[in-house]
Formats: sequence, C-alpha cells, structure tokens
Amino acid sequence: MSQVQPFTTNALLDVSGDFPVLDQEVHGRPLVYLDSAASAQQPAAVIDTVAAYHRNDHANVHRGVHTLSERATEAYEGARDKIQAFINANSRREIVLTSGTTESINLVAQSYCRPQLKPGNKVLITQLEHHSNFVPWQLVCEQTGADLLIAPIDRRGQLDLERLQELMTEDVFLLAVGHVSNALGTVNPIQDIVGWAKQRDIKVLVDGAQGVPHMAIDVADIGCDFYAFSGHKMFGPTGTGVLYGREALLDDMPPWQGGGDMILEVRLDGTVFNDLPYKFEAGTPNISGVIGLGAAIDYLNAIGMDRIAAHEHVLLEYMMGKLSDVDGVRLIGTAESKTSVQSFMLGDIHPHDLGTILDHQGVAIRTGHHCAMPVMDFFEIPGTARASLAIYNSSDDVDRLIAAVEKARHIFA
Repeated sequence: MSQVQPFTTNALLDVSGDFPVLDQEVHGRPLVYLDSAASAQQPAAVIDTVAAYHRNDHANVHRGVHTLSERATEAYEGARDKIQAFINANSRREIVLTSGTTESINLVAQSYCRPQLKPGNKVLITQLEHHSNFVPWQLVCEQTGADLLIAPIDRRGQLDLERLQELMTEDVFLLAVGHVSNALGTVNPIQDIVGWAKQRDIKVLVDGAQGVPHMAIDVADIGCDFYAFSGHKMFGPTGTGVLYGREALLDDMPPWQGGGDMILEVRLDGTVFNDLPYKFEAGTPNISGVIGLGAAIDYLNAIGMDRIAAHEHVLLEYMMGKLSDVDGVRLIGTAESKTSVQSFMLGDIHPHDLGTILDHQGVAIRTGHHCAMPVMDFFEIPGTARASLAIYNSSDDVDRLIAAVEKARHIFA
C-alpha cells in the first residue's frame, strides 16, 4: 500500500462558510457533501440574488415596457454577457440559454444534425459519455439512417486516442465528446481531439458539464463548434444551462422549438424567426435561474478558476491516496489526467449498501451507474460509489469519508 503523507498543504481554499446548506447535521453528524458531480451546492450569494429577484423584480423578460420587466430583462441579459465572458465566446449571439446540458445537446442533435444527416453519414461518440451525450445521438441516427460509432476506453478509464483518430473518417459528420467524465473524472485532451477532428473537417460538440465547474474554459482556444454545460454543476440553480455555438452554424440552423419570443413576426401564411440567440429560446425562460447563474459566475470569478483547480487537484490526490490505503477498496478510473471525481468499489459490497452506511455517518456520496451505463458495462460492474469534490470541501471531509468507508468495511467483514 501507498503511504499517504499528513495533509500539510497551504493551497486549499476555505469557503465552506459561504454555503448555508453545509451548516447542518445528517443523522446526528455534521454533513460532508461529496456529491457535487451530480449537483453542486449554492453559495449564499446565489441564493440571495435569486430571492432578491423574486422579492423585487419578478416580471417576464423582453416583452414589457414597465419598470419591473425592464429590470428583469437587464439582469437576465446581463447574465448572458457574464457567460460570454466566462467562456470567452466571440459574441453574445453565440450564447443560447437552455434548461441544461441535456437540452443543449438535444438542440444540436435535432436542429443541426437531423436536417443534414443521411444514410451513410456517421456520428462519432465515445464509451466514456454520460447518457445525455449518448442517447440523443442514438435517436438522431435512428431518425436519419446515419450510423453511430463509439470510440473505446482502456482499463484506466482513458480514451483510446489512437482508435478515436482511426474512427475519424471522411464520412463522420460530427464528433460529440465529453470534456470530463462524470463517472470517472477523466479529463480528455480536448484541444488535441478538436484539432484532429478539424483536420478532417469534422464538427465537434463538447459536453462540458463537468469541465466548467473545475477549470477555466476558453471556447475560442479549444476551437470546438459547440460547447454545452449546466448551471447546477457550477453552483447555480437547477434548470439552467448554456449552449455555446459558432455564430455561423447557429445562424444557419432552424429553430428547434416554436412559440413566443423566438419570433419576429407571425402571419397566417408563415413566421419570421427572431435573431440569434433568441430563435432558440422559445417561451418564458427560467428567469430567476439564469440571474442566479450570473451570480454563480460572479462568485467563481471572485475566487478564480485557477485557484479552484489547484484546490481540487490537491484534494483529489489526497482522497485517491487515502482510499487506496483502505483494505478491499478498488479504484475505478485511474486516468493520468483527472479532476474532482473518484469512483470506487469496496469488496463485494453493493454500492447502494455502501452509500446508505455512509449516509448514516453524515457523508453524502453518489452510488449507481451515474448515467454512464456503457462505462459500467466495460468494467463489468453494476455501478460504483462515487465521491466528488468541490471548492467547499476540505481534507477533513476526505478524512470523514475514509472513516465512514472503514466503518462499512468492518460492518460487512
């Protein structure tokens, strides 16, 4: 076994006090929240911003000339500007506000791919993907007669990059790939992958749901055509998300949904659609959620994404080492490049049983297949226990996790 050194780093942040939900007990024990890959907690700054909107400014956006509507619209569109700057998009017209990563990916599948795909075309994905970056491509291939190609992974949970490149043939229309694996924490070499695809004139969508909360994202530098992510992974409200798309591509795409606000003019004989990005934003949006997402971006910027990445890197190394020292623990996903997530098994204990015992120790983790069944099938397991870190976690949280796992080991011994 490895010998884990005592935790002496000074690199860690101390922001747990910014998150009210963490100041509670579960089953009589202080809460340790290690499920941020599923949904991150919200700082008081986000909660207060959403509450202030509901108390003072609630009205529909874009459609009113009265003061409340103007204030709501200013805050809502201000959040779009913050998102544009946060990921370094060229224009606010490239920022489509959605309900989350899932809607963003489905929008691309149905609006960009479906009208153009035909039998003989191919869509390329990987075995590492979340179901949200898997099922939409299965559906659109069934709808159009296109073929779905799947690049494999290795036993460390890394993409087989040589095979991925071999699959990038001239008949591949689009590559959809995750930036970071939600199940294993693997960080894919996304710039290299995008570069290989561009050499072959293949469009690229990146599922960035697990990338945006943990590292600085520059879509111009990455070079992808689409980048999708969710607000609730990055300390914002649920039901919020973003699709970044190259303006030229979005401009040529037909609307995915019809309704209010995505139109300029509706006549009996036809409709004139709104300009970007509004032609993809039908109906009343999640106004308070988007405003809260803007507050989450302010919070992240105030800390600094480089500091966040350093904090989580130190904690992940510590957690992986401590877990490795527990008798019977098997780490699932040991990629050379990882962030914030570690899946594991404890002997032959079912992950759900392990998660229940940990919950009674006040430690919240995720158990199951993590919406990544192809990954679990590859490792021939029903699921894993998954501990995922965020900026509010500490070395003490990791120590509590280890103590709870040890207790479970003794219970099942």
